Amino acid sequence: MTFWVFGYASLLWNPGFDVAERRPARLNGYHRSFCMRSIHHRGSPEEPGLVLALDAQTGAHCDGLALAARPEETEAVLAYLRERELVSSAYLERLLELETDEGPLTAVGYVIDPDHVQYAADLDLEEQAQIIARAVGGRGPNTEYLWNTTRHLAELGIPDAELQWLSDRVRCLAAARLA
Repeated sequence: MTFWVFGYASLLWNPGFDVAERRPARLNGYHRSFCMRSIHHRGSPEEPGLVLALDAQTGAHCDGLALAARPEETEAVLAYLRERELVSSAYLERLLELETDEGPLTAVGYVIDPDHVQYAADLDLEEQAQIIARAVGGRGPNTEYLWNTTRHLAELGIPDAELQWLSDRVRCLAAARLA
């Protein structure tokens, strides 16, 4: 049985494992949102950044990729993902039902825990931009995360107007800091 992972943000451009197959996929009932404060990878406890999460929302959907692990690497990939994604327990590991052109499939995915202290769904886009423009964490600047994700979604033909607006706004903020 193939082990699938749903990629909707950094897993698109940095899966961290050897991907055997990629399929465009849609997850219903969730949307991609900068609703998780990052205190490890893209921010710090003193100055949290923001990362994308799957946030439950009636009528919403999130387009991304179903990523298949090599069969002999399934256990290692799951262990790696748990270490990477469950570092602060703000994400919940779930089996998600995805739609693909080849038919439905079940994939492991990580959704935000709306009861976790790092949940930040109430921030408007300007607040998000201000945070992302200045935050830096263990995996680098928050800006890099935003720009890489936005670029890869565009390359995959997956439009995301909010991410594009944030990307443009953060570039303006970053340029103003250098001026």
